[in-house]
Order: sequence, then structure tokens, then C-alpha cells
Amino acid sequence: MTTTIPRTAVLDDAHVGDIRGALGTIRHDDTAPRKGMSAKLKTLLAIIGPGLIVMVGDNDAGAFATYGQAGQNYGTHLLWTLLLLIPVLYVNQEMVLRLGAVTGVGHAKLIFQRFGRFWGAFSVIDLFILNALTLVTEFIGITLAAGYLGLPKIPAVILAAIVIVAAAFTGSFRRFERVAIAFCAGSLLLIPIYFMAHPAASQMGHDFVVPSMPGGSGGMATLMLLIIGIVGTTVAPWQLFFQQSYVIDKRITPRFMKYEKADLWLGIGIVIIGAAALMGASAAAFHGTRDFGSFTDTAGLAHGLSAYAGRTAGVLFAIALLDASIIGAFAVSLSTAYAIGDVFGLKHSLHRGVKGAKGFYAVYGGVIALAATIVLIPGSPLGLLTVGVQTLAGVLLPSASVFLLLLCNDKDVLGPWVNGLKTNLFTSAVVAVLVTLSIILTASVLYPHITATAILQIMAACGAVGVLAAGYAIARRRTAATGPIDRAGKDAWRMPPLAELSVPVFSTGRKIGMAALRLYLAVAMILVIVKIVQVALGH
Repeated sequence: MTTTIPRTAVLDDAHVGDIRGALGTIRHDDTAPRKGMSAKLKTLLAIIGPGLIVMVGDNDAGAFATYGQAGQNYGTHLLWTLLLLIPVLYVNQEMVLRLGAVTGVGHAKLIFQRFGRFWGAFSVIDLFILNALTLVTEFIGITLAAGYLGLPKIPAVILAAIVIVAAAFTGSFRRFERVAIAFCAGSLLLIPIYFMAHPAASQMGHDFVVPSMPGGSGGMATLMLLIIGIVGTTVAPWQLFFQQSYVIDKRITPRFMKYEKADLWLGIGIVIIGAAALMGASAAAFHGTRDFGSFTDTAGLAHGLSAYAGRTAGVLFAIALLDASIIGAFAVSLSTAYAIGDVFGLKHSLHRGVKGAKGFYAVYGGVIALAATIVLIPGSPLGLLTVGVQTLAGVLLPSASVFLLLLCNDKDVLGPWVNGLKTNLFTSAVVAVLVTLSIILTASVLYPHITATAILQIMAACGAVGVLAAGYAIARRRTAATGPIDRAGKDAWRMPPLAELSVPVFSTGRKIGMAALRLYLAVAMILVIVKIVQVALGH
């Protein structure tokens, strides 16, 4: 029986049909309202996957290193960063899942269509390079975990690559999702590790809600580099591309939006609990030892936990690191393959077998093979790559968030699903904070002994500029007098085919803003690279 594709922008007939999730099925013709707890629970179980996988995939090998470094070098004093990131995670990913469910078109494709070839090419090239480097960090995590467990490096890397490739090459979306969710469950190993290390709960509670900037003026630049790394590893650009395409591939439509939001909250809860557990356990293991403040890598974390909390804690940490590296590799590889397939018109769906989507699977397998090969090359600067990836992700995130915000205000794209005023104000504030962090990083590069007072002054200045910009935006909105957004019938609304959309017209202000964004990205990336090299060389 041939599925009839409605007049929407959905690009591939593989993206229309029954939702075959890891934990349940929803038939395409099942339009009955969900009444009763049992029906709602079955629907939620079928929908669970995109939000869970993207969030747990976020606690990958790079995250283990970043959170572990925060705990070993600064105790639990940076826990407050996790609390602040919760609303950022939700708002960013909620906008992305809304784009996926409503448009049926991947993130990269929308950027090409609505912002032109330059920004489309920039977003895809940027994503491809950053994802390739991120995949290298996943395999670094695999080698460190294998080394701690006494497994030979080369066979461990090859076996892990085979598992990662084989999980996607089955031609069954459901089989892949079941494997991915099984690995997501493995992330819960961080909870018993936390209890084995028994960090001071009262101190953790205090540091969650009371921000502090440890390290003194001389170490402020290094501290800011780590904070930006925490932001980059917790809210990474690949997440936007992955979740939008994965929601489409799972065939989730707007009528299931509230269930997908619940899935997202589940993932956020797990990622924050895991990050806090890792930071707390690392802080407890190294407190009062000669290695406190001297982070090396995640293998050093495993040895520290073993010495402090027992061999079992070290082994569980290594297994959790191996698990996190694999689930991270799943998500990052898929985000790359989805984006490349979206832009070049390749058939890209886990519902298709290898013969039905050769280009999609070639990209997926190719980036994994490339990352595994780089890790196995003797003398590769693996430590530098691990530090660099998280920081570059933090620097590039403002541009990704800007595109996301603009797309979610495009009425041709989202119709009744466009952002409201509150979401726009919050997201604009998030972008302002991310840019502020990058400016502080720039100042830290130019003035390595920058003081906390100077940093607060920079934050105050950026805040003042942000308030003025918000006031201008609100004034323009009132002048436009657009009135309230008509949300009627939104559950059935889908974006029309891209060819039928009107060409967006950019105002002079937006053109100036986009030009400033280009300049910001160029300067910030250069300075981040300079700082990373300085840290690597011990300057």
C-alpha cells in the first residue's frame, strides 16, 4: 500500500507513516484522542527517544572530561552553571523539536532556504568540522576507558566503531532506537558512583544556587575557558541538527508535541543529574590530595575514584565513560549524516536499508572511520582536541542560536507555531549571555591576569547593551502592531512545500546584525584557538 504524502514540505516518503519507537507504536491513521492514564502512557512510551537520546548523548566523553575537570580542579564551586543551563537546554531544544514536527525539513535545509547559500554552507561546513572533532573526542574516551579496564587500544577502538556502525545499518529505525535507549540507560551508572564517593550534599546544594568564581585573578582566564567549555559541552550545536532531523525521521507530528516535550524534560533531568553526580564525585575523590587542581584526563579521574571510593567505583566510571562515548558517537554521526543528506538531496532515513540510502550511510560510516583512524595515529594531539572541541562549540553556539531564533519567528515556516514574546525575550537573553562569555574569553586571552572585578564590569556593560537592544526590539514590535498570534488549528498545521514559501526580506538592521555575527565568529574563533594553544604549551 502506497502512502500518500500531503502537500507539505516533508522531503522523503520514509518520513511519513507509523511511528515505530523503541517502546511502542502509533499507527499513522490513529487520530483518536488520548483519554485515560493508560492511553497517555502508551503514547508517551512510543514517542520517547529524540529528547532522551539528544540529551544523554550530550553527556558524552567530552562532557565527562569537562565536568570531571571542574570537580577535580574547583570542587563543586561550578555546579551553579548546570542550574542555569536547564532553561537554556529546554528552550533551545523545544524550538528545534517544534521546527522538526511542524516543517518536516531538517535544520540545515531550512537555513539554506531562508538565509541563503553563504549561511547554509557555513552552517554545514562548521557542523561537519566540529562534529568530526567531537567524534575524535568520543574515541579518545573509548581508548581511555579501555586502557583503564586493561583492554588493548586498537581492538577496542575497532570493536566500538563496528558497534556504532552496526546499530544504524540495520535498516530499522526501531532497532536503532532500542540500541540507543539501552545505552542511555547505561548513563545511570553515574548515580551509584556518586553514592560511593559520598560528596558533601549540603555543600553541593549550596554551590548549585550560589554562584562563585574560584581560582583568583591569576587563574581567571583558565576558569572562563572551562566555564565556556561547560556551556559548549552541555548546549552543543550538533544537538539542534540532530533533534530536528530525528523528530522528522521518527515521524512525529505537531499533535504529539506535549509528549515530545515530556521526552525532552526526561532527557534534561538525566543529563543534569549525571553531570552533577560526576562533578560531585570528582570533587570528593580529589579533595585534599596532591592531584587536586591538576586535571589530566578521564583515566586520571577513574584512578582517583578507585583510590578514594574503591576499585568498583573506578571500574563503573570506566564503563560509564565507554557507554557515554558510544551514545555520543551515535548522535553526533547521525546529525552529520542527516545534515549532509538534507542539503544534497540524499535519501536520509533510518527506515531505509543501506541500499536505499547509500549516501546517508556512507557519511555516517565515513565520519566514524575517520575519527577512529585519527585516534589510532601515534602522536595525535588528543588532549588539545578534547579541550578545543568543547570551547569552540561554546563559541559557535551563539550563531546557531541566532538562526534558531530567526527560524522560529518566521511565520511562513511555523505559522501558528511561531515564538511568543516571552520565548523571544528569553532566547535573546541566552544569546546575549553566550556572546558575553565569548567577550570575557577574548579579554582573558589579551589580559591573562584579568580580575573578577573586571569580568563583572564586562558582564555589566554587556547586560546594559542587551537591555537597550531588548527595549528597541520591544518598541519595534509595538510599532508594528502585529496583534496576538492566531494559534487556532495549530495541531494540524504543517509547513507548505519550500517552493511555495515567499522569499524572506531582510531589513537593514538584520543585515547589519548578520554582518556583525560574521565578524564576531571570525574574531572569537581565532582568539579561542590562540588561548587553547597557550594552555597546551603551558603559557
